[in-house]
Amino acid sequence: MNSHHDHDNRTVLSIATSKVISAPPTMRIYGAIETLTQWGFRRLPIVDPGTHRLKGIITARDIIDFLGGGERFNLINVKHNGNFLAAINESVNKIMKTDVRTLHTDATLAEALEIILHDRIGGIPIVDDDGVLCGIVTERDVLKILCRSHAAIPVEDIMVRSLLVQQPDCPLAMVTRVMTEHQFRRLPIVKNDVLFGIITATDIVRYIGTGRVFEKLVTGNVTEVMNIPVRDLISGNLFTTGPDATVTDAAREMMAKKVGALPVIEQSRLVGLVTEFDLVKAFALANNGRR
Repeated sequence: MNSHHDHDNRTVLSIATSKVISAPPTMRIYGAIETLTQWGFRRLPIVDPGTHRLKGIITARDIIDFLGGGERFNLINVKHNGNFLAAINESVNKIMKTDVRTLHTDATLAEALEIILHDRIGGIPIVDDDGVLCGIVTERDVLKILCRSHAAIPVEDIMVRSLLVQQPDCPLAMVTRVMTEHQFRRLPIVKNDVLFGIITATDIVRYIGTGRVFEKLVTGNVTEVMNIPVRDLISGNLFTTGPDATVTDAAREMMAKKVGALPVIEQSRLVGLVTEFDLVKAFALANNGRR
């Protein structure tokens, strides 16, 4: 590649997803969770059904907060006295974020990158002059462009080393609490020093959105939902990388496998975790260094 930063001047719309699935503020919380599950998304913009103007956003992390991690849990615990079924029938505007970072339709990739790195936001809605939702740009969209240039930085230089690990038998309630407290989207599950799997916010959303959660309900109380051991929620295949892999290798592996993080394994021990955010940051620094 001759110039490593031509792409900085691209508009975000040229790399963003323009067919955005959105929902009205009156949609039930359960409907929003079902929609996220059905499409495999981590975030759902909430728009005015008439004008399509952006009103808010709901993310997998907000759902975790609602399930017992944080302030939104009051809706279940206080208002509905622990009744999970009543709470998920409330409208989504009760738990959506209304203070949403957005980008204008003519914003550049460089502007998107700045928000992602500075505010640690994984997906930014794109709006026009009237506040109408026109697209959404994610860490993955940006990484897809950045990883076209090669960065020889080894994964061990950028991975997160101090990991909060949980046991496979740990109840979901504890996991949602840790995720919210530390603002993590995923936690490694380790047994006897061996990586058992990764639990992600999306896995937890899926547990509810697929209806599996209703098998656990007898009285409808939220504790029945949250007692499930985390081992029962971990999805499918586990993809990993090694400390010597380059960030380019790791980025391409993430793209190919459609995952947002890779555990880093050395001699069958978990030594770190590398996320899309870590990679975006590494490529941004590498590209800056080349100027």
